[in-house]
Amino acid sequence: MSCTIDQLSLHRYTEKDKEDLEAFRLPDEQARFTALPLEVLEADEGKHPIVITYGQKPVGFFVLHTSERVKNYSDNPQAILLTALSINHIEQGKGYAKKAMLLLQDFVQNEFPEYNEVILAVNHKNIPAQKLYEKVGFRDTGRRREGIIGEQYIYELAVV
Repeated sequence: MSCTIDQLSLHRYTEKDKEDLEAFRLPDEQARFTALPLEVLEADEGKHPIVITYGQKPVGFFVLHTSERVKNYSDNPQAILLTALSINHIEQGKGYAKKAMLLLQDFVQNEFPEYNEVILAVNHKNIPAQKLYEKVGFRDTGRRREGIIGEQYIYELAVV
């Protein structure tokens, strides 16, 4: 099942997405804060790769986690963790990340109905990502974690 807004949709990764995801590129200043899709596609239990598609073309990607890893970010047993959000560099500036995040609540309700919250960690230096998440309803919990490249802010979004 997918959720759609203005030809932009979210769906679970399938092998037919792989070729398009291989072509993803990010500038260095963005790549330090996230991962390219192929770097995080390996199958693990509780790891759900999600593709952001405009029309029929993959333009973005993220991962939802339902594994024990979530406990590093939240005490809520019904929280799902979002990581590795990226929009292919040639597709940036078109509002795809914002629209995808606006679809997130419905997508989680449909695909993961047992979860009532999305959590994520955003690097304290990644101001564009912080602004994006805040615009679509995420709120800073005030919790902090030390990440590989510095302090991370923990954000949450209720799924209602």
